Amino acid sequence: MRDHSIFHLAIPIGNIEKAKEFYGNGLGCQIGRANQSAVIFNFNGHQLVTHLTKDKIEPQKGVYPRHFGLIFDQKSAWLNLWERALTKKLTIFQDLKIRFAGEITEHGSFFLTDPFNNVLEFKYYHYKEAIFGAQDHHKIGDLD
Repeated sequence: MRDHSIFHLAIPIGNIEKAKEFYGNGLGCQIGRANQSAVIFNFNGHQLVTHLTKDKIEPQKGVYPRHFGLIFDQKSAWLNLWERALTKKLTIFQDLKIRFAGEITEHGSFFLTDPFNNVLEFKYYHYKEAIFGAQDHHKIGDLD
Protein backbone atom coordinates (compact mmCIF):
# COMPACT_ATOMS: atom_id res chain seq x y z
CA MET A 1 0.00 0.00 0.00
CA ARG A 2 1.28 3.46 -0.88
CA ASP A 3 0.71 6.48 1.28
CA HIS A 4 0.65 9.88 -0.33
CA SER A 5 4.02 11.08 0.86
CA ILE A 6 5.59 13.99 -0.95
CA PHE A 7 9.21 14.26 -1.97
CA HIS A 8 11.56 16.81 -0.39
CA LEU A 9 14.70 17.98 -2.13
CA ALA A 10 17.17 20.67 -1.00
CA ILE A 11 19.47 22.29 -3.55
CA PRO A 12 22.04 25.10 -3.48
CA ILE A 13 21.40 28.53 -4.99
CA GLY A 14 23.46 31.70 -5.22
CA ASN A 15 20.69 34.34 -5.11
CA ILE A 16 17.20 34.31 -3.58
CA GLU A 17 15.61 36.67 -6.13
CA LYS A 18 17.04 34.74 -9.11
CA ALA A 19 15.68 31.53 -7.59
CA LYS A 20 12.22 33.10 -7.26
CA GLU A 21 12.42 34.31 -10.86
CA PHE A 22 13.46 30.92 -12.29
CA TYR A 23 11.34 28.57 -10.18
CA GLY A 24 8.41 30.92 -9.51
CA ASN A 25 8.01 32.98 -12.66
CA GLY A 26 9.90 30.68 -15.03
CA LEU A 27 8.61 27.23 -14.11
CA GLY A 28 5.43 28.44 -12.43
CA CYS A 29 6.13 26.96 -9.00
CA GLN A 30 4.21 28.44 -6.09
CA ILE A 31 6.57 30.27 -3.73
CA GLY A 32 6.26 29.21 -0.10
CA ARG A 33 8.16 30.33 2.95
CA ALA A 34 11.26 32.42 2.38
CA ASN A 35 13.90 34.23 4.38
CA GLN A 36 17.33 35.74 3.71
CA SER A 37 18.95 32.31 3.27
CA ALA A 38 16.32 29.98 1.80
CA VAL A 39 13.09 29.77 -0.16
CA ILE A 40 10.66 26.87 -0.50
CA PHE A 41 8.85 26.09 -3.76
CA ASN A 42 5.88 23.86 -4.52
CA PHE A 43 7.49 21.73 -7.24
CA ASN A 44 4.36 20.10 -8.64
CA GLY A 45 3.21 19.00 -5.18
CA HIS A 46 6.69 18.29 -3.85
CA GLN A 47 8.84 20.45 -1.59
CA LEU A 48 11.86 22.00 -3.26
CA VAL A 49 13.96 23.91 -0.74
CA THR A 50 16.64 26.20 -2.12
CA HIS A 51 19.44 27.15 0.25
CA LEU A 52 21.71 30.11 -0.32
CA THR A 53 25.40 29.26 -0.52
CA LYS A 54 28.50 31.34 -1.12
CA ASP A 55 30.26 28.30 -2.59
CA LYS A 56 30.62 28.29 -6.36
CA ILE A 57 28.32 25.73 -7.96
CA GLU A 58 30.31 24.37 -10.88
CA PRO A 59 28.48 23.65 -14.13
CA GLN A 60 28.27 20.00 -15.11
CA LYS A 61 29.72 18.85 -18.41
CA GLY A 62 26.71 16.64 -19.01
CA VAL A 63 23.44 15.66 -17.38
CA TYR A 64 25.09 12.90 -15.36
CA PRO A 65 25.50 12.12 -12.59
CA ARG A 66 23.41 14.82 -10.89
CA HIS A 67 20.04 16.12 -11.98
CA PHE A 68 16.43 16.10 -10.77
CA GLY A 69 13.02 16.81 -12.21
CA LEU A 70 9.53 15.56 -12.87
CA ILE A 71 7.80 12.79 -14.78
CA PHE A 72 4.49 14.02 -16.17
CA ASP A 73 1.31 11.93 -16.29
CA GLN A 74 -0.05 13.85 -19.27
CA LYS A 75 1.88 14.47 -22.44
CA SER A 76 0.07 17.78 -22.90
CA ALA A 77 1.28 19.06 -19.51
CA TRP A 78 4.84 18.04 -20.38
CA LEU A 79 4.65 19.84 -23.73
CA ASN A 80 3.09 22.88 -22.05
CA LEU A 81 6.10 23.13 -19.74
CA TRP A 82 8.43 22.85 -22.75
CA GLU A 83 6.56 25.73 -24.42
CA ARG A 84 6.69 27.74 -21.19
CA ALA A 85 10.45 27.17 -20.94
CA LEU A 86 10.86 28.49 -24.48
CA THR A 87 8.54 31.46 -23.90
CA LYS A 88 10.24 32.39 -20.61
CA LYS A 89 13.66 31.93 -22.27
CA LEU A 90 14.83 29.47 -19.63
CA THR A 91 18.27 27.97 -20.21
CA ILE A 92 17.97 24.73 -22.15
CA PHE A 93 20.69 22.23 -21.32
CA GLN A 94 19.40 19.56 -23.72
CA ASP A 95 16.58 20.00 -26.24
CA LEU A 96 13.39 18.00 -26.23
CA LYS A 97 13.96 14.55 -27.68
CA ILE A 98 12.46 11.07 -27.72
CA ARG A 99 14.61 8.41 -26.08
CA PHE A 100 14.42 4.65 -26.74
CA ALA A 101 11.86 5.06 -29.54
CA GLY A 102 9.75 1.98 -30.19
CA GLU A 103 10.66 0.34 -26.87
CA ILE A 104 8.55 0.01 -23.74
CA THR A 105 10.92 2.55 -22.13
CA GLU A 106 10.21 5.16 -24.82
CA HIS A 107 9.93 8.61 -23.31
CA GLY A 108 10.27 12.26 -24.18
CA SER A 109 12.78 14.29 -22.23
CA PHE A 110 14.29 17.75 -22.01
CA PHE A 111 16.77 19.31 -19.60
CA LEU A 112 17.02 22.84 -18.22
CA THR A 113 19.56 24.52 -15.98
CA ASP A 114 18.68 27.02 -13.31
CA PRO A 115 20.81 30.16 -12.81
CA PHE A 116 22.96 28.21 -10.31
CA ASN A 117 23.96 25.30 -12.59
CA ASN A 118 21.45 22.83 -11.13
CA VAL A 119 20.26 20.55 -13.94
CA LEU A 120 16.54 19.66 -14.20
CA GLU A 121 14.97 16.95 -16.37
CA PHE A 122 11.32 16.76 -17.41
CA LYS A 123 9.93 13.52 -18.87
CA TYR A 124 6.83 11.91 -20.27
CA TYR A 125 6.73 8.10 -20.64
CA HIS A 126 4.64 6.62 -23.43
CA TYR A 127 4.10 3.45 -21.36
CA LYS A 128 3.49 4.14 -17.65
CA GLU A 129 4.75 0.68 -16.59
CA ALA A 130 8.25 1.72 -17.70
CA ILE A 131 8.51 4.30 -14.91
CA PHE A 132 9.16 1.66 -12.23
CA GLY A 133 8.75 -1.57 -14.15
CA ALA A 134 10.20 -3.10 -17.33
CA GLN A 135 13.02 -4.69 -15.32
CA ASP A 136 14.02 -6.83 -18.30
CA HIS A 137 15.06 -3.64 -20.14
CA HIS A 138 18.40 -2.36 -18.94
CA LYS A 139 18.90 0.89 -20.84
CA ILE A 140 18.93 3.84 -18.46
CA GLY A 141 20.07 7.30 -19.48
CA ASP A 142 22.01 8.11 -22.63
CA LEU A 143 23.81 5.41 -24.49
CA ASP A 144 27.54 5.85 -24.90
